[in-house]
Amino acid sequence: MELLTKFAWGALALIHLMPSVPLFRPKMIETLYGVEPSGDIGVLLTHRSGLFLAILVTSVFALLSVEARRLASVVLAVSMISFLILYVRAGLPVGPLKKIAIADAIDLVPLAFVIWQAWFVK
Repeated sequence: MELLTKFAWGALALIHLMPSVPLFRPKMIETLYGVEPSGDIGVLLTHRSGLFLAILVTSVFALLSVEARRLASVVLAVSMISFLILYVRAGLPVGPLKKIAIADAIDLVPLAFVIWQAWFVK
């Protein structure tokens, strides 16, 4: 079961890799979101990339440390579920946001698994 748990944490880390790249390559903001990286929205999206890097690092810590898993599961749940709620509230827009929503929706499966493992399995 531990191997499956580590696989789930690895999958959650990987899904956050691409949105963290613009922190190091701001031009990716345009590729990923269709927004100029130099404007106000571009700066916010670049900052968002830094937050995704933090989520990626948190996932890697959880992959390596059982003690980190409860907190990591909360951090990932807040990030992923809050985005999905905002996406639904915005009327399910098409375009780049839809791709993000689909990825987050698919990743609710490994997220639910790691939450179950972290909080309910002894």
